[in-house]
This record gives sequence, C-alpha cells and structure tokens, in this order.
Amino acid sequence: MSGRKIEIVKASRNRLEFKLRGEDHTMANLIVKLAIKKPHVTYAAYKVEHPLIGGLTVVLATDGTITPIEVLRDVLNDIIRLSEEFRKALEEA
Repeated sequence: MSGRKIEIVKASRNRLEFKLRGEDHTMANLIVKLAIKKPHVTYAAYKVEHPLIGGLTVVLATDGTITPIEVLRDVLNDIIRLSEEFRKALEEA
C-alpha cells in the first residue's frame, strides 16, 4: 500500500469510488455530508470495508454536469476553509 490517503477504485464521468486510508467515520462522514449539499450531486455515501480491519470506501455520483472529482476537490477545499475558520474562532475566544 502506498502512502496515499485516497486510492481511486472506480471513476467515470458521473461516478467516483475511492478508498480513504488512515481515516475513520469522521472524515468520511464530513466528505459525504458536504458533498450531498453540492448542486448536481445525486448520491454520496460511504461504507466501512470491515469493522475489525478498517478502511472506508466513499462513493460520489453526479448528474454529469460536473464530475465527481470536481465535487471531491470542492469538498476538500471546503473542509480546509471550515477548519481554518474554526481554528481562528478558537484563537479569538
């Protein structure tokens, strides 16, 4: 296994399936919850490969107006932005 956190399993114009390595429900759930709010996203979910072994598979699907890779890129940028806003709010508190 490489050091990459994301391993693409299947990709097409409308659907992306990838494995999320070294993460738990927190990151997978965040990706799915933010993705499903995006316009043109028709499906966003994740599944645990095995409860004892770990590993998560995330599936994103769109109506074809945008690609799931674009959705994932936008979601990851949203997570970075939200994390920075949260950190700033904590420092100001």
